[in-house]
Amino acid sequence: QVQLVESGGGLAQAGGSLRLSCQATGSGFSINAMAWYRQAPGKERELVARLFTDGDTTTYADSVKGRFIISRDNAPNTVYLQMNSLKPEDTAVYFCHVRTLRATYSTYWGRGTQVTVSS
Repeated sequence: QVQLVESGGGLAQAGGSLRLSCQATGSGFSINAMAWYRQAPGKERELVARLFTDGDTTTYADSVKGRFIISRDNAPNTVYLQMNSLKPEDTAVYFCHVRTLRATYSTYWGRGTQVTVSS
Protein backbone atom coordinates (compact mmCIF):
# COMPACT_ATOMS: atom_id res chain seq x y z
CA GLN A 1 0.00 0.00 0.00
CA VAL A 2 1.24 3.47 -0.89
CA GLN A 3 0.43 6.61 1.05
CA LEU A 4 0.91 10.11 -0.30
CA VAL A 5 1.66 13.06 1.95
CA GLU A 6 1.30 16.49 0.37
CA SER A 7 2.58 19.81 1.64
CA GLY A 8 3.29 23.33 0.47
CA GLY A 9 -0.10 24.77 -0.38
CA GLY A 10 -1.29 28.10 0.89
CA LEU A 11 -1.98 31.66 -0.10
CA ALA A 12 0.02 33.61 -2.65
CA GLN A 13 -0.39 36.86 -4.51
CA ALA A 14 -0.69 36.98 -8.26
CA GLY A 15 2.77 36.81 -9.76
CA GLY A 16 4.13 34.97 -6.78
CA SER A 17 5.38 31.41 -6.35
CA LEU A 18 4.59 28.32 -4.34
CA ARG A 19 6.16 24.89 -4.22
CA LEU A 20 4.17 21.75 -3.58
CA SER A 21 5.68 18.51 -2.36
CA CYS A 22 4.31 14.99 -2.27
CA GLN A 23 6.09 12.06 -0.69
CA ALA A 24 5.12 8.49 -1.41
CA THR A 25 5.65 6.12 1.49
CA GLY A 26 5.21 2.39 1.80
CA SER A 27 7.18 -0.61 0.71
CA GLY A 28 7.49 -2.96 -2.19
CA PHE A 29 6.44 -0.59 -4.93
CA SER A 30 8.01 0.91 -8.02
CA ILE A 31 6.73 4.28 -9.17
CA ASN A 32 6.00 4.50 -12.87
CA ALA A 33 4.51 7.99 -13.04
CA MET A 34 3.92 10.94 -10.72
CA ALA A 35 1.51 13.78 -11.39
CA TRP A 36 -0.33 16.76 -10.03
CA TYR A 37 -4.00 17.40 -10.69
CA ARG A 38 -6.16 20.28 -9.55
CA GLN A 39 -9.82 20.92 -9.01
CA ALA A 40 -11.33 24.36 -8.76
CA PRO A 41 -14.79 24.93 -7.25
CA GLY A 42 -17.50 23.83 -9.65
CA LYS A 43 -15.02 22.39 -12.12
CA GLU A 44 -13.77 18.93 -12.96
CA ARG A 45 -10.41 17.68 -11.80
CA GLU A 46 -7.77 18.34 -14.42
CA LEU A 47 -4.22 17.20 -15.04
CA VAL A 48 -1.67 19.92 -14.35
CA ALA A 49 1.62 18.11 -14.90
CA ARG A 50 2.88 14.53 -15.17
CA LEU A 51 6.32 12.98 -14.97
CA PHE A 52 7.17 9.47 -16.13
CA THR A 53 10.02 8.06 -14.10
CA ASP A 54 11.45 6.11 -17.05
CA GLY A 55 13.36 8.90 -18.74
CA ASP A 56 11.80 11.74 -16.73
CA THR A 57 9.47 12.69 -19.55
CA THR A 58 7.13 15.50 -18.53
CA THR A 59 3.84 16.84 -19.82
CA TYR A 60 1.98 19.99 -18.80
CA ALA A 61 -1.45 21.46 -19.23
CA ASP A 62 -1.38 24.33 -21.71
CA SER A 63 -2.55 26.70 -19.00
CA VAL A 64 0.60 26.17 -16.90
CA LYS A 65 3.29 25.65 -19.54
CA GLY A 66 6.25 27.91 -18.94
CA ARG A 67 5.12 28.70 -15.39
CA PHE A 68 5.04 25.37 -13.53
CA ILE A 69 7.78 22.77 -13.27
CA ILE A 70 7.32 19.18 -12.11
CA SER A 71 10.34 17.35 -10.76
CA ARG A 72 11.16 14.43 -8.50
CA ASP A 73 13.60 13.17 -5.96
CA ASN A 74 14.11 9.41 -5.95
CA ALA A 75 15.05 9.38 -2.32
CA PRO A 76 12.61 9.61 -0.80
CA ASN A 77 10.06 9.13 -3.60
CA THR A 78 9.03 12.75 -3.67
CA VAL A 79 7.48 14.77 -6.46
CA TYR A 80 7.48 18.55 -6.53
CA LEU A 81 5.48 21.18 -8.35
CA GLN A 82 7.17 24.56 -8.57
CA MET A 83 4.51 27.11 -9.42
CA ASN A 84 5.71 30.49 -10.66
CA SER A 85 3.91 33.54 -12.01
CA LEU A 86 0.78 32.42 -10.24
CA LYS A 87 -2.59 33.67 -11.45
CA PRO A 88 -5.93 33.85 -9.63
CA GLU A 89 -7.20 31.14 -11.99
CA ASP A 90 -4.61 28.76 -10.50
CA THR A 91 -6.69 28.74 -7.32
CA ALA A 92 -7.74 25.15 -6.68
CA VAL A 93 -7.17 22.10 -4.55
CA TYR A 94 -4.08 20.36 -5.88
CA PHE A 95 -3.86 16.58 -5.70
CA CYS A 96 -0.82 14.37 -5.95
CA HIS A 97 -1.25 11.22 -8.05
CA VAL A 98 1.11 8.28 -8.29
CA ARG A 99 1.02 5.21 -10.51
CA THR A 100 2.99 2.17 -9.47
CA LEU A 101 3.87 -0.98 -11.36
CA ARG A 102 4.20 -4.34 -9.69
CA ALA A 103 2.90 -6.97 -12.13
CA THR A 104 -0.04 -4.60 -12.68
CA TYR A 105 -0.59 -0.85 -12.44
CA SER A 106 -2.04 0.70 -9.31
CA THR A 107 -2.88 4.35 -8.74
CA TYR A 108 -3.01 6.43 -5.58
CA TRP A 109 -4.29 9.90 -4.71
CA GLY A 110 -3.23 12.33 -2.05
CA ARG A 111 -5.81 14.14 0.04
CA GLY A 112 -5.17 17.45 -1.68
CA THR A 113 -3.72 20.78 -0.66
CA GLN A 114 -5.39 24.15 -1.15
CA VAL A 115 -3.70 26.79 -3.27
CA THR A 116 -5.27 30.25 -3.27
CA VAL A 117 -3.96 33.06 -5.44
CA SER A 118 -5.18 36.57 -4.72
CA SER A 119 -5.29 39.30 -7.31
